[in-house]
Amino acid sequence: MRFPVCVILLAATAHGHYKFPRLIIEGQPESADWVSVRKTKISNARDNGAVSDVNSSDMRCFQGSAGKATAIIAAGDPLGFVASSGIMHFGPCQFYMARVPDDADINTWEAAGNVWFKAGSISAVQTGGPLSGNEATWPAYHKTKVGFTVPKHLPSGKYLVRVESIALHLAQNPGGAQFYISCGQVNVTSGGNGIPGPLVAFPGAYKSSDPGLLWPNSPPRTSYTAPGPAVWEG
Repeated sequence: MRFPVCVILLAATAHGHYKFPRLIIEGQPESADWVSVRKTKISNARDNGAVSDVNSSDMRCFQGSAGKATAIIAAGDPLGFVASSGIMHFGPCQFYMARVPDDADINTWEAAGNVWFKAGSISAVQTGGPLSGNEATWPAYHKTKVGFTVPKHLPSGKYLVRVESIALHLAQNPGGAQFYISCGQVNVTSGGNGIPGPLVAFPGAYKSSDPGLLWPNSPPRTSYTAPGPAVWEG
């Protein structure tokens, strides 16, 4: 299975909150939760919490414990996350990566400061007419697998890979957006000599008043731009 730049697969039937506990490598989900993905703070099946404060350090990885394993992925190959219970709120789904310093332990590195670049984004489908809150506008909505393609010219090395699903159903006012976040750990091989950027920090990359974090009830929106920098195509 190959993801294009950003791709979504499989509809979900469950409802409620959700989490991203497994990586998908070479089209195959990991066999268990929280193997190459850092366990999040709230990770039981009945209460998969979100982050709502864009100024919180939880915006990095919503991390509850250190990592314990690292998956291997080649530059230019598809990389995905399993969304347990499916993505149950409409909004964009985005992917960031951060290079782990050679002298740092990937299991405990905090990824603070301007170290993250956007590697993929599944945003709104815009047709020029009013945007809706359903799958026609939001292709990640109700999917159980989401992913992107690791940039072909990304330098080899160890990286954190951050997935965020931004739920906009309560985002009529600043602070209403919800962020469902996980961070996977990967070792990128067969890389190139690209220089990823622009680099941003979490927290810091977003403001609660960013247009991409607001979804007014009226008038209907006719355009949408996801928050954060442009995707580094690599």
